[in-house]
Amino acid sequence: MKVLVLGGTEFVGRAVVEEAVAMGWEVTVFNRGSHAPPAGVTALHGDRSAPGGLAALERGEWDVVVDTWSWAPVAVRDTAALLAERAGRYVYVSSRSVYADPVPFGAGESAPVVAASAGDGDGDYARNKAGAELGAVAAFGDRALLARAGLILGPYENVGRLPWWLSRMARGGPVLAPGPAEAGLQYIDARDLAGWCLRAAARGVGGAFNVVSPPGFTTMRELLEICARVTGAGAELRWVEGERLLAAGVRQWTELPLWLTGEGYDFMYGGDVGKAVAAGLEVRPVEETVADTWAWLRSIGGKAPMRPDRPAVGLDPAVEAKLLGGWASGG
Repeated sequence: MKVLVLGGTEFVGRAVVEEAVAMGWEVTVFNRGSHAPPAGVTALHGDRSAPGGLAALERGEWDVVVDTWSWAPVAVRDTAALLAERAGRYVYVSSRSVYADPVPFGAGESAPVVAASAGDGDGDYARNKAGAELGAVAAFGDRALLARAGLILGPYENVGRLPWWLSRMARGGPVLAPGPAEAGLQYIDARDLAGWCLRAAARGVGGAFNVVSPPGFTTMRELLEICARVTGAGAELRWVEGERLLAAGVRQWTELPLWLTGEGYDFMYGGDVGKAVAAGLEVRPVEETVADTWAWLRSIGGKAPMRPDRPAVGLDPAVEAKLLGGWASGG
């Protein structure tokens, strides 16, 4: 199989490239060239947001195209239109963020999607992804596979969520852990997302799929306990109920990554994934995802790369210490 990966050097795109190479596929990447491509692939360069930026893609044929673009939908529309007659399948790595609020627990792929257009310029994340889906489908029809991922974790993560928890555990000492401890979590390892996308496309699968683990695949307790264990620094989890954290001004999702309550929890951790599971989705154990992410983080000096378009995450150590100290003394 011949695959063209649009991007291919950072997080999900890099996982796609490595998975395709491991499968013995012939891999071409197309990007601006700001990061070196993995070994064993053909590199094409261009800027999708610039006039004439797709020139390097005006020739060539591929069985599968994989696109992870998250900005102006018009870039996906134009790329897909250019490749429609020379590529078999177009995989667009989308997001469950395309669903219109509120998204109830258990929602599947038929849930309403935010209003967007394939010709839109750069806007908010949800509309960018929804508009890009429309662009992919306009060019490829039922040959387009829309992989609506949820929370994505694993090696090469450039958003900082699991790396922050690992780094925090590595500092040791008392760690503020958001309750309830048994809250179920739902996520996808980037490598499992990549493998499913490639195999599904090779089988001719098309349409929209929620590509994430089943709800409750792990819990906050299990995930954080594994983080503490693999880092080996003797971190001690101090569980505090979410209501108390909110009352103290702690921001969910950003200051304490992965922690959500209310409608946010229902949306992020309650997606119906029966369709993807029926289409062959398999998710590796959470222990493997955490341990491999920690090994990668140590291999690059302990500091994870961060996408410039995403806010920094994590609770300030001084704030954490103050909160834990106050609660320990009855404050």
